[in-house]
Amino acid sequence: MVALDEATAYRLVMEAVERVGGTRRIHGNPRHPFSFDATREVEVEGYTVLIRYGEISSPAVAEVEGYVFEILADEVVKLFGP
Repeated sequence: MVALDEATAYRLVMEAVERVGGTRRIHGNPRHPFSFDATREVEVEGYTVLIRYGEISSPAVAEVEGYVFEILADEVVKLFGP
């Protein structure tokens, strides 16, 4: 696969976030950190996007190919990339 640029990574993350219910659902429904469903993997255009639900001591994040985005109630913000 071709290395992702930031815009493509953001688009893939947004698609994955929408597939699992949107930013409010992910941000507003914290999971227990050791629960079976604390993470979700979503395939988007051949890439695996990992979504980690937030909990009391850590934010909700989405990861794809080295890019990490924080999932807030109304937006998704890039934290860092490769």
